[in-house]
Amino acid sequence: MNWITNYVRPRINSMLGRPNRDVPENLWIKCPETGEMVFHKDLEENKWVIPASGFHMKMPAKARLIDLFDGGVFEALPQPKVAQDPLKFRDSKRYADRLKDSRVKTEQEDTILSGLGEVQGLKLVAIVHEFNFIGGSLGMAAGEAIVRACERALTEKCPLVIFPASGGARMQEGILSLMQLPRTTVAVDMLKEAGLPYIVVLTNPTTGGVTASYAMLGDVHIAEPGAEIGFAGKRVIEQTLREKLPEGFQTSEYLLEHGMVDMVVKRHEIPSTLAKILKMLTKQPVQEVLPAPIALSA
Repeated sequence: MNWITNYVRPRINSMLGRPNRDVPENLWIKCPETGEMVFHKDLEENKWVIPASGFHMKMPAKARLIDLFDGGVFEALPQPKVAQDPLKFRDSKRYADRLKDSRVKTEQEDTILSGLGEVQGLKLVAIVHEFNFIGGSLGMAAGEAIVRACERALTEKCPLVIFPASGGARMQEGILSLMQLPRTTVAVDMLKEAGLPYIVVLTNPTTGGVTASYAMLGDVHIAEPGAEIGFAGKRVIEQTLREKLPEGFQTSEYLLEHGMVDMVVKRHEIPSTLAKILKMLTKQPVQEVLPAPIALSA
């Protein structure tokens, strides 16, 4: 118990006749890179990018869709219902309780949020991972949502863009979560067979089974600055190889230098960059040139 918060402050408020209002704990956000404290409203207005350092914080799924589509207008695609806790899994907490807590926290059925709208007048389907929902992990509901979104893109005959942010497959669903890797891969193949562009925007972090499936199957791979992208974690690799890995290993910039991603683009420029790439792929006129990718340090 915090003695000042729980006892002294309420007593002072009651003596002065002031109501006891709870102060939100997330009014100020600390930059992981510089330690700078940023007011949360300023951070939201800057698309969850620290103004001074340019560090890209995790962006909520709904906010990303609003930012992506013209005027923030889009049709939210249904979040499919699947079997809940089929393995009756329990670790330190029941999986069913984790699902309930995450749904209250994020106001989503599961980790995937998808929508249909326009970006600079170009119709497309977008899929976004919500990392705050059990680490954006891939389970049955997420796999089904991705397949349904791909089917909607096929119906609309429009491109699909996905924003992965995940720790990988959801361990609480065991083999059922791993089955989503081939399911989503087949869905992506359906798009490609139909000649529809499939673009991946890699965000922080994109790891595990998500990287081993649809996150690395794009026609074009864009990454946000500083995003961690890989399969196994850096610490696991170092312990396995018993070697020190290079500085910046598994970051967007490192992967760009080694040919694993096509470009690293700042968050503010992603909607316009996507629109220009997709218009070129769909043979529509493009008026402006693409922004230069972030330069790598020597």
